[in-house]
Amino acid sequence: MGFTGFPVAALDFYDDLEMDNTKSFWAEHRAVYESNVRAPMTALVAELEAEFGAAKVFRPYRDVRFAKDKTPYKTHQGAFVAVAPRTGWYVQVSAAGVRTSAGFYDADGAQLAAYRTAVDDVRRGTELEGILADLAAAGYVISGEQLKTAPRGYDREHPRIGLLRHKQLFAGREHGFEPVVHTPELLGLVRDDWRATRPLVEWLARA
Repeated sequence: MGFTGFPVAALDFYDDLEMDNTKSFWAEHRAVYESNVRAPMTALVAELEAEFGAAKVFRPYRDVRFAKDKTPYKTHQGAFVAVAPRTGWYVQVSAAGVRTSAGFYDADGAQLAAYRTAVDDVRRGTELEGILADLAAAGYVISGEQLKTAPRGYDREHPRIGLLRHKQLFAGREHGFEPVVHTPELLGLVRDDWRATRPLVEWLARA
């Protein structure tokens, strides 16, 4: 079955889960999650697979082993297409609606070092600046966790110090709970977002 949109019940499910994040609530509403959240997400990424690659649809359970917050369930459903370690495209549905993003997250030391070497290089660093400027001009929000100061070995006056400070780097767009998220047309919006961010994903994969 093809993608037909996320039902209103998907957003309502996460709205209720935020209020009652318990195993008893989950047991009572698991069928709602499976039919209104996970099944549409699986259908959405299946439609995109031929162009972007296979996606991982994340499990709904939180890893609470080392967390202060012991609530057992994630309050969103995400899916990720990896083109390199921790690098690729993402889509998410939650009580706030639908959002898309692309970039890298949770990089290890070697990956961060490679990223910073590429940013430090005039040609490659300037290319990344241009990609991000184009995305920002098109309405994408550039974000990601950053160091508060310059990374070790780099001057705080470096012309691309803002990019060097990034530990994560994303370009994203919020589709919220506009009526389109409940329709098949959402597929086209996600596809357009992922296509628009392809230069960023490819730059990061090379780096």
